[in-house]
Parts: sequence; C-alpha cells; structure tokens
Amino acid sequence: MNQIAENIKQRLSLRKPLQEALDILTQLAAELELSKEVDLKTELEKVQALYPTCTDFEREFPSICFSIATGVGKTRLMGACIAYLYLEKGIKNFFVLAPNLTIYNKLIEDFGNSSNPKYVFNGIADFVHNKPVIITGDNYNQVSSLFSETEIRINIFNVSKFARETKPVIEGGRNMAPRIKRLSEYLGQSYWEYLSGLNDLVILMDEAHRYHADKSKVAINELQPILGIELTATPIDEKSNQFRNVVYEYSLAQALTDGLYVKNPTIAKRRDFSPNGRSIEEIEKIKLEDAVSIHEDTKQELKLYALNTGKRLVKPFILVVCRDTTHAKSVYDLVSSHDFYEGAFANKVLQIDSTTRNEELIEQQFISLEHEDNEIEIVIHVNMLKEGWDVTNLYTIVPLRAANASILVEQTIGRGLRLPFSGERTGNEKVDKLTVVAHDNFDTVIAAAQDPNSILNKLKFIEIDEEQLKQRVEVVTVQNTIQQNIQKEQEEVNKIVEPAQKQKQQNIVDAKKVLVNVIPFFNTNSQVKKVDDLMKPEVRAQVMEAVNKELNSGQGNLFAVSIAAEAEVMYEKLVADFKKNIIEIPRMDLVQGEVTASFEDFDLNSSDFTYEQLNEEIVRIGLKDRKMDIIEVKKGVYYGKPEKLLISELINFSEIDYDTNADLLHKLAKQAIAELLTNLKDGEDLNTLVFQWRGAIANKMYHQMMEHFKLHEPDYIKPNVKPFTKIEDWNFTTLKNEGRKDYRDDSFPAVQVPKYVFIGFEKSCHFEYKFDSRTEQTLAMILENDKEVMKWLRPAPNQFRIYWHHNSKIYEPDFVVETADCIYLIETKRADEIPSNEVQAKAQAALKYCNYATEYTAEFGGKQWKYVLIPHDQVSKTSSFKGVVSDNIYK
Repeated sequence: MNQIAENIKQRLSLRKPLQEALDILTQLAAELELSKEVDLKTELEKVQALYPTCTDFEREFPSICFSIATGVGKTRLMGACIAYLYLEKGIKNFFVLAPNLTIYNKLIEDFGNSSNPKYVFNGIADFVHNKPVIITGDNYNQVSSLFSETEIRINIFNVSKFARETKPVIEGGRNMAPRIKRLSEYLGQSYWEYLSGLNDLVILMDEAHRYHADKSKVAINELQPILGIELTATPIDEKSNQFRNVVYEYSLAQALTDGLYVKNPTIAKRRDFSPNGRSIEEIEKIKLEDAVSIHEDTKQELKLYALNTGKRLVKPFILVVCRDTTHAKSVYDLVSSHDFYEGAFANKVLQIDSTTRNEELIEQQFISLEHEDNEIEIVIHVNMLKEGWDVTNLYTIVPLRAANASILVEQTIGRGLRLPFSGERTGNEKVDKLTVVAHDNFDTVIAAAQDPNSILNKLKFIEIDEEQLKQRVEVVTVQNTIQQNIQKEQEEVNKIVEPAQKQKQQNIVDAKKVLVNVIPFFNTNSQVKKVDDLMKPEVRAQVMEAVNKELNSGQGNLFAVSIAAEAEVMYEKLVADFKKNIIEIPRMDLVQGEVTASFEDFDLNSSDFTYEQLNEEIVRIGLKDRKMDIIEVKKGVYYGKPEKLLISELINFSEIDYDTNADLLHKLAKQAIAELLTNLKDGEDLNTLVFQWRGAIANKMYHQMMEHFKLHEPDYIKPNVKPFTKIEDWNFTTLKNEGRKDYRDDSFPAVQVPKYVFIGFEKSCHFEYKFDSRTEQTLAMILENDKEVMKWLRPAPNQFRIYWHHNSKIYEPDFVVETADCIYLIETKRADEIPSNEVQAKAQAALKYCNYATEYTAEFGGKQWKYVLIPHDQVSKTSSFKGVVSDNIYK
C-alpha cells in the first residue's frame, strides 16, 4: 500500500475507478525508469508483465492509456496523477493537451483556479503553499520565472493551437520558424527547446484519441517526455484501430451496470404508438410533443428536489438530433413558432450546426446552458457535439430521421449521462434519469440492445401513456398548520381598504410571523427542555429580545415598535397555539459510528513451519584475473528478538493494528517461535533463521489471522438532543386544476394514489398531503377519525435526521402520531417486504431514535416514543388505531 497514493485518494475523494487507475500508475511509476532515452522494449516488457493489454506504447516514449467512461472524472484523475508524480517522484514539469477550446479553458480553470469548486488539487496540502504555475498556449512566451527550484509547472495547450505553434509561418513575406521554436528573451532559448530539454516532463493527453494521428504523434514525440498518460472514453484512433497501450478500462457499459456515476438511461415511446400511416413530419411532431411533456415533468421534479434538499436548482434541456442543416432549420422554425405550445419556446431554442456559429463560439454557448440565467430549453444540432461537453443538465434526447437509430442513440447518449449533483446519483428516480424518445425506432433500438457489445443493452425501456403526457403538473409548497393559518389572516388583511385599520391588523399578523420564525431557534436554549418552558419569564424576555433584533435588522421596519408591542401582548396565546399545532419531535442527528474490526482469539497452526537456515556467503571476483573465492559470513550484527521481528512483519499488513491486537500478536509470535525451536537443526541459530524467513513466516501467520477477522456493524453515537423543532414545509408536485381529492375518496384505482394531493385533514400538522400507496391513504383516514389520536404528521423529507447504511442514507418515516400518553413513529410496508435487510436496517435506526427520544422526554416529563412497523394487509378503514398499532410495535 502506497501511503501517498492513499492520502491522495482520500483528499480528492476519488471514485473507485479512479482509485484503481491511480493504483496502476503507482505500480508502473515504481517499475519504469522515468527518464529520457530509455530502452522502449525493456520498458514495455515491464508494463506487459503487469498489464498484458498493453502491447505497444505507440509513441517514442513510454505512454499508457486509461480508458474511462465520460462523466466518471478523467480530469480529477489527471490531477491525482500529477499530485502523485510530484509528491512521490519529485516530478515538477507537466504538459497537458486539450482537444478543443472549451476543454482548454476548462482545464485552465480546473488546474489553476483554487477558488473553483472543481479545482483538482483541493485538499492537497503541499499545493496550498506551493501552488502550481499554469503556463498556457497564450502566455508561454511571456513567462519569465520558469526556473524556480521548487515550483510545479503545468503547461496547458489546446491541440489546435499546439499544432499551429509547431508549424512554420510566413511573416512579412519571409518563412519564419514556428513561434514556439523561436528564441525567447526571457529564456535565452526557444520555449520548445526548454520543454524538450526538461529531464522530468510528463505529458497528459485529455481525449487521447485526438492525438493518435501521424502529425500529432510527430509533434508530441519531439517533446521527448519521460512518460505519457492518455485518457479517453473511446480508445480508437482515426483509422478505427483499438489503442494498444490501454492499461485500464472502465467502460460506459460498466458504468451503466454499476449505476453509480452516470444517469440511468431509458428509451421511451408513446404507449400503443404505431408509425404506420403517419407521415415523417407527423411522427416528428408527436416525438417533439412527447419530449416536451417529459421535459416539463423532469423540470418540476428537479424543482421539487431542490426545494426538499436545499440544493441548487438544475434547469434541464432537450437535445434534438437532426439529419442535416436543412432539417435542423425546419425543426427550429417549428418549435419556435406560435403553433408549438402557443409559442412557449419562441425564445428558448438554440440551433447548433455549421450554418449557425463557428465551432469555438458554439462550444461556449453550449456550455452556458447550465447557467441559471440561460433560458434555452431546446437545443437542435447536426453532428456538432464533440467530446468535452461537460454539461450535466441534459435530460431528454430526441433523435429525428435517423438512418441507423441504434448507432445514433449509442453515439448521442453519452452526451446526457453526466449527473448534476456532485456527479453521483441522488436516489430520486426522475432526477437520475435520462430519456431518449424513439417512437418510430423503438423496436429497432430494442433489437440492437440484444447485442452484448452494445451499450444499449444497459438501457431500460418504457412506454408512456398518452393521457399522462397530456397532464400538466405544478410544484406545491405546503406550510405547516400554524403558518397556513397566519397566511389566511394575511389574505384577510389584504382585503381591508381603510389604511389605519389595515396597518393595525398588519402589525398583528407581522407580530405572529416574527414570533413563529424566532421561537424554533430557542430549542437550543439551556433553559428550554420542552415547549412549555417558553412560558418561563426569563425565556420570554429572551424571545422578545430576539424579536426586537429581528425587526430592527437590515433596513428595519417602520412599525417595529408597534409590532413588538403586539408580540408582547399575544405571546402566551401564540406559544399555546404553537404547541397545539406541532408534535414535540426531539431534534437529533442520529449518526452511526465507524465500522470496527477485530481478530478472534485462536491458536496458531504451525505444523508446516519447517525452515532451514540459509548459508550466507560473500562472493569475491578479481577485476583483472577473474578469479573467484567465497567467504562465509560471520555473524556480528544483532537482528533483534525473533518475536519482535515477526510482529514487525505482521503489522505491515493494513488490517493488523498493533495497539488493538498486541496480546494476540505476542501470543501467536511465541507459538511460532516455539515451533521453530523444536525444528531447529544442529548449528542453526534461531535469530538468523527467523531473520532470513521472517516474511514467509509472517505471511502464513497473516493468512491464519484473516480466517478469524471480523467486521462489526457500527452502533449509533449518543446524540445531542434538542427538545423540539419546527414542522418542516412539504414540497411536492400535483396535477394542475384536478390534482386534489378529499382524503376519504377512494373511488379511483389504488395505482393512482401517488398522483393526487389529499385535503380535508383537521388533526394533522399540514392541511394537505400526498401518499405513496392506498395503505398510507387509508391509515390517514384512521388517524383523522380515531379518538385515540390527538395529532398526527406525515413528516417532510428533512424533518428527521436518522442516518442509516453507514450514514449514506437518511430514513424518512411515514407518520408521526401523538396520543394522550405516547408518540408513535410509524412505517407501513408491504407484508412481504418487512423481513428485507433494508426495511430492518431502517427499523433498527428508527428504534434507536425512539429510545433516545424517550430517554430525553422521560427526564423532562414528556411522552415516550415507540416505533411501529405495520404490514399493509393489517390496514383497513374499519381498523382502530390501537388495533393497527398494538401488535406491530417494533422492539
């Protein structure tokens, strides 16, 4: 294990494929000579011995290729490679080639701007005080401080500029040397001579398939680097030959199989759609119409995700692939016209092809699609999307008039697979999904997916209901009951005409608003252990102080004195109202501790510990007469105690920690020594024998220890508990106009329950809720109508912070229910799902929460908490709350 590489993996949070690639570089950097004028054949044999897929460097210097799927993080890997080669090998000079202007500018930002969120050296302490110097294709002839002994120099060149700068030019009618090869007044030599003369230059090639043409190879070879590192998602050269220097591959197919680093791609068509009898133009209109429906649904889902998680809002767009520029223009005219959704996209369409912009401007314009102020929602293109499109907000693709649909889909799909939230899946199905609309080619694509060599065999196929496509949804935010009541009062105030009366009533409403905003923050006050403690005079005084501070912050409020006076008058009533409309949910971050490991105690099996001491001799050869004589080594150096020698070898294994396993290590070492002593031959010395064979002996001991190695699931860390928290807002989507139903209405199929928002609740902490199943809807009916239930809540996604699955996921219970003597945390599940590992892991986490909550409330006179896991088949409209709960309390 290389500690420097391990630290880089941790500091840069490298994903597993990138960690594996860095491990390969670590191995090869230790084997290769890493100097100029090496024997390429010898160096290739070293690489082949470890990675047989590398059969030729394909250059005049050792060059290895990492074939890694788009979206996994090739730029981050480049940063890791540079960091490792500098920290481990002391290499300070790097040359990075970019395939186009967009990637060129992006790499300058990623390698040179430490305030950039994507800065590749974030967390590498050595690069904080010794920040790399970035030399570009635009400033290389102006840089004067290239000879510092300590600085790291990263040259970044756009390949087209690199090609131009290495060609002779005509200036003033004369043939001139290429600019990069002219004398520099700062260097005393040309920049080209300076680079090619460096004895530690490493070249990194982003999108390496762009640099396998003969002319590119010649120019790169002239730089005489000591190592080349190539990165590409498509290791095929311009003659369709596979790269022969690939040492690692993480393909798009593998990324899709793993389902971690790219969107989940789907092929969609309208249900029961048939192209028969339809014109090409009609089919295209239907595909575009359905794409917009999918796009609008995705847009609402992304908005909802942002509201529920507090993460940035991602604006999705549609990519329409056309056959040629004439076709693209006709599609552009259609979707921009008033006939297409009544002109809704008139100013939101971008056409990208050879007739619209030069390539560099196209790239810049396309990249800005991620920006919030960019209003483009539909992009129309004709084969203009090359590598480097680092956009993450492409969610819908519409291939039109494809000669070979499967090839077009396969080539285009990679453009939409990048994930917008830290490059990882969120767990939200629609946020993680890419949709390709392929009505007329659906069957063709499915047939192509049978080919195991096609990435299409990783796609999912869906049919879209035409009725669902016509439905429009909107995002709804539902505040808790007390805020909703205040909002209703505000609406009544807005209707008042007489100014003085209106202002007086407005002051009352504003007083309620500021109190409701301030009170939840007092759950951290040392004098507040429950909501009733807000009535304490000293706490009330502190709340009023906070109210005055809130009213006078910023530009202040002209009526601050009057509002504060109203707040003082209504304080007790509002606190009582606050208590009435919430459930006192203890706020805690329930977090699992680290996974621990240990070795069970056991006795060593030393039956095969048979070793013979080796004769140690010195061979001496005369330089001139070539005579040889042999001298026996006489022992004069103390190697250390045999027991300590074995323990020192054992603790080199990463799983073995001396401090936690000292007793077992000493026991096993003594048992090994005892066995070795019984087998010791005359004339043999135990110390020497153990010193000579310590590695082999320790290896046998290690393998036996690993048979008794145990990983222990982490327990939960005792949390810091706060007495209560505000009831969080709900955000969800609903159908426009007809999306609400009375909670008692079950006249529609159960499968449609998730579509609707249900209203009519009187005991709940919100006026409206959505449910995932009929079971949940039915349980809500029970809660509303059972006399045992005082209040209930369907908690919003961020109401609880109950972590599970090694702290990677947050558990969201279905219901919280308060009765006279208890508060219940409730989950409903399909009966056959309850034994599953996932459901049981969540239940264990919820039970821990309830135990800690009860421990806290018992100390301060509150109610106990219980967790209830209810099978779906035990919930019916005729059930009582006690009947549903009593047999399903989880222990």
